Amino acid sequence: MSTTTILTAPRTSGQHEPLFADLAPYTSFPHQIHGSTAWSADTLRANPELWTHIWQPAEIQAIDSAATAFLAAGWELTEITKERFPLPPALTSLLETTRQELLHGRGLILFKGLPVTQWDRRKCAAAYMGLGSYLGHFVSQNGRGHVLGHVKDLGEDSTQIDKVRIYRTNARQYFHADDSDLVGLLCLARALEGGESDVVSAHTVFNVLQRERPDVVETLCQPTWYFDRKGEVSPGQAEWIRASVFYWWGGRLYSKWDPYYVRSLTRFSSTGLIPPLTPAQLTALDVLENTCRRLSLHMVLDVGDLQVVSNTHVFHARTEYTDHAPPAPRRHLLRLWLATPESEGGWALPFHDSGEAKRGGIRVEGVEENAPLEAE
Repeated sequence: MSTTTILTAPRTSGQHEPLFADLAPYTSFPHQIHGSTAWSADTLRANPELWTHIWQPAEIQAIDSAATAFLAAGWELTEITKERFPLPPALTSLLETTRQELLHGRGLILFKGLPVTQWDRRKCAAAYMGLGSYLGHFVSQNGRGHVLGHVKDLGEDSTQIDKVRIYRTNARQYFHADDSDLVGLLCLARALEGGESDVVSAHTVFNVLQRERPDVVETLCQPTWYFDRKGEVSPGQAEWIRASVFYWWGGRLYSKWDPYYVRSLTRFSSTGLIPPLTPAQLTALDVLENTCRRLSLHMVLDVGDLQVVSNTHVFHARTEYTDHAPPAPRRHLLRLWLATPESEGGWALPFHDSGEAKRGGIRVEGVEENAPLEAE
């Protein structure tokens, strides 16, 4: 059994420009998206059983036992797989049903009641990553190779958006999608105030904008948006990518968006390296955010809650927050970014790494994947 993790060089950086030559023009997009992916927040508020699962005692015992056995075997956290984290058939079936719902349905699940206050940090991480291995493949979330992320205020300046990742601050996070197929958040500690979660169906947002502001949708469908890479690049790579916000690809509407990464590029646009945001794009920024807020489902993550969201067709956001005064613990969530490749039933995506098992993420050449137990 291994006590260290040796990983081969990644085959994808995860931050790619789309396959421009194959992109469908806005005129080819459907007028409306139908089906379970285009859900209403009102419906979910009225029917929490559709997207919430409370862990039962037998399920918690099975997760606890799997985590204990995995840690006793001496493997590194980055070496967790379904085979090394065996669960009983009923729980395996639940996680597979959840995975299908995340990929092809509402794209949202909230598991409640993991006993994280009874476990030490390493066991929390093992239980969380073990469950995650049934949903997808871990991918790096930053240039340091972290496959286990820590959403926690580290005192960084949230106004320095060209350098700072907002999850490392207590600032508001606007509606966005992360650079992975799925994102999971496990709550270890809540804030004193704020830090609440909002999610919205990107397909519902698209439908409403098609009715109310088709001009905005057309702007969002153009591959003329530039996204910052905030220095998390390998040698020879550009500091930005050019992309769209909405894509019609493989018979599905796919979205990729984060306004912080769009607004932070003035250091390049001011010198003429890339175009500045146009008036139409500035309008689209505001209209998209306001529409997401109007249509969103709001929730509070309690300690032990595990939220998983699809980044392909759901946007998520977070309110600004204030932490408890020391010595009380600060708000702290463990984060996973998970890849769900085409070969395992995931979406076909308009990027050249779509067929890779560990597609997406943020990978820098020479940096090995690791799973730190503390925010760093």
